[in-house]
Amino acid sequence: MTTCLPSHGPAARRRSVGVTVGDVVVGGGAPIVVQSMTNTDTADIAGTVEQVAALARAGSEIVRVTVNNAEAAAAVPMIREQLDKRGVNVPLVGDFHFNGHRLLTQHPACAEALAKLRINPGNVGKGAKRDQQFATMIDFACRLNKPVRIGVNWGSLDQELLARLMDENGRLPQPRDATVVMRDALVTSALESARQAEALGLPHDRIALSCKVSGVQDLIAVYRDLATRCDYPLHLGLTEAGMGSKGIVASTAAMAVLLQEGIGDTVRVSLTPEPGGDRTREVIVAQELLQTMGLRSFAPLVIACPGCGRTTSTVFQELADRIQGYLRAQMPEWRGRYPGVENMHVAVMGCVVNGPGESKQANIGISLPGSGETPVAPVFVDGVKTVTLKGDRIAEEFQRIVDQYVRDHYGSAEALAVAAAAR
Repeated sequence: MTTCLPSHGPAARRRSVGVTVGDVVVGGGAPIVVQSMTNTDTADIAGTVEQVAALARAGSEIVRVTVNNAEAAAAVPMIREQLDKRGVNVPLVGDFHFNGHRLLTQHPACAEALAKLRINPGNVGKGAKRDQQFATMIDFACRLNKPVRIGVNWGSLDQELLARLMDENGRLPQPRDATVVMRDALVTSALESARQAEALGLPHDRIALSCKVSGVQDLIAVYRDLATRCDYPLHLGLTEAGMGSKGIVASTAAMAVLLQEGIGDTVRVSLTPEPGGDRTREVIVAQELLQTMGLRSFAPLVIACPGCGRTTSTVFQELADRIQGYLRAQMPEWRGRYPGVENMHVAVMGCVVNGPGESKQANIGISLPGSGETPVAPVFVDGVKTVTLKGDRIAEEFQRIVDQYVRDHYGSAEALAVAAAAR
């Protein structure tokens, strides 16, 4: 006999301090934050403004930009100014490597325009210069009250630290595997750099950490270790996830495990864009990851069957795609006008087998006719059949029903009052 086990949601979130980035709180029990990063030349002010605005519209709550040279550093204040004029108030994070100390010194307005600094301790400098250059960057953060993410990367790990840990490991009676030492070096680099930043005056609640790698199992092991050794908020993400389905699967496989265990306060899905691809794809994937796990809601979910020999595939596929695209496109406007609409579920089913049942479970559902079935499409609203659609305009009529449902259920005074109380 098969025993049905009870279903369990994600574990309680790991406790962390809250770090304020612009008007966004990371950690401290706040909702998990979605981040992204531009791939424009930051010195291209117009191009960067356009991409930041697009990422923000897609739902990125923090956007990081590369600050790699004097031209980029000089452009940051103008990018911030133009975004503000457009009403795009998404916080900007400056990504610094190698010469960050010099760029901040030469362009202090850059630091003022940023909501957070990201520092990679493996790329700050070597020997005595490292400490001095790191201190310069932390001093800017302290004087301007800017938070800092100390972001360690597998590919740019502090080699002096790694050599030290490898030497210590070699002297052990039973040395650990080199991979384990590498993982420990990542965590140690982040924690030692954080302690150094605090010793230089940066408050504990102005520090976030990340330890990014490219391997799924490495990421899980590193963050499990890091989560037990500090209460800083943690930024999750594979440093090079890959392109297309590979990148999506790898990111989901790694982060879903950690999120299920309550580890992670902010996420980025680092997808390599396909040629001509849309940078906002990484934002949508991150949102869908959090929403399908039940951790946050960003846009109405469309439930659709995969199709089989019973379905008239092109009809329900086209309708599902159309409705899903329509709902996401409406969210920038709906988010403010119809609070709670992001929790709505819409079902687009392709035949009578599961169609009516799934449609009844959704807020709004339509069961399209499959092969050999009567060419009618019953529509269910909150479990009750309300109308049967026929003819060539099923898609338009169903979209109007969705629109009306949104207005009736999320635009009322009662809905607004409930949403206000929840905030």
